[in-house]
Amino acid sequence: MKMLLPLLLLVLVSQHALAPVAEVYEGEISVLLPCKYSGFIPENPTVLWTRNDLNPKSVHLRREETDDLKGQNQRYRGRTSMRPDALDTSDFSLTLRNPQMSDSSIYTCSIRNEREERKLTDIQLHVKDQQVEVEVVEGSESVILQCNTTPDLPEDTTVKWTRFDQEIMMVHEYSNGSDQLKNQDDRYCGRTKMNKDLLRTGDLSLTLKNPTERDSGGYICTISRDKDILRQKVVLQVKEQFPPWATALLILLVLLVVSGGLIYYFQHYFMSVYKVEVDSGVESVQLICKTTVCLRKDAKVEWKDANNTKVHVYENGSDPPEEQDDKYKNRTKMKRNFLEPGDLSLTLKHPTDGDNSTYTCTAYRGEGNILMERQVELKVRGQCCRYRSKVRLMMVVQSQWLHPIMLQC
Repeated sequence: MKMLLPLLLLVLVSQHALAPVAEVYEGEISVLLPCKYSGFIPENPTVLWTRNDLNPKSVHLRREETDDLKGQNQRYRGRTSMRPDALDTSDFSLTLRNPQMSDSSIYTCSIRNEREERKLTDIQLHVKDQQVEVEVVEGSESVILQCNTTPDLPEDTTVKWTRFDQEIMMVHEYSNGSDQLKNQDDRYCGRTKMNKDLLRTGDLSLTLKNPTERDSGGYICTISRDKDILRQKVVLQVKEQFPPWATALLILLVLLVVSGGLIYYFQHYFMSVYKVEVDSGVESVQLICKTTVCLRKDAKVEWKDANNTKVHVYENGSDPPEEQDDKYKNRTKMKRNFLEPGDLSLTLKHPTDGDNSTYTCTAYRGEGNILMERQVELKVRGQCCRYRSKVRLMMVVQSQWLHPIMLQC
């Protein structure tokens, strides 16, 4: 028997450790402790919710007809309920209203009749401190640290605000119907205030005047009434005020970056003549022409070079080759869906230095009605220009033979 006792204790501890956990912050409206039964319900059943570390241990009791709360522990009076059809649905879950830190424990759900009692489940309830985070800028007139509880508190209620992140220090105390500041830390002297009718309203918030960075940290609001002790946490973060000159500089930098980005992105729309340079021998070059003008499907687009030669024509949804000069046959291409994004750019294949010119893109609506016009200057660098240094070296040896080549570049 002595050898079995430690094993029995281990089993009990393991059962509690494996019990489902329900977590809730103190101050929430309610928490549900689940208990669903799938077995046979006996005649004249009674469902019990108990807490073994209390005396009396009864939390809630439901008979077949109604609740029986005569033996209920007083701390749960008016705070527990079960579904009206609990015995019909086999859902014996318990709703606990106004959860408090003192409610943290292991709760047992059982069912019994005149002959036996069967435990259905254990639920471990963990009621956590409610933590509120508050931010304020240094230099503000004041900041409010929130702390609220039920209204109409008894006259003997004591409220203490303490600082807990470093050493524990008294920030503000209220008891016996008035402020008690003899134990208040010097750094908070003359800087704290609580509501005058706090017992009636349940608003136990603390007003802290002229907050500084030194005030950043954790605060605890402790409410003592009868035998109950409630706590709420508030974490205060006092941020350094941004200097006005730094704010102005930041705004200026943002404007410069944004405006620069916009100019770069929309440069094709605003430049009077857009310049493009490529080396001779590349596969193709794009002559940029973008517009914000809304073009319809019947719009006509013409590309011409400086000699007024037609480079490319787009009209009535197609590219009529008969209007294009032979020099540019099979060498030009425009986007098929260019009307949607307003991109009228032209791709010119196999550019050479003979294509050097200023090209004009013109969009028409109807006959002679010009919607927009853009110009692109194309510069194709010839092969000899890329090897100018070599040419100059050869000119020293054979200047008369190389002179015509330099003129061509």
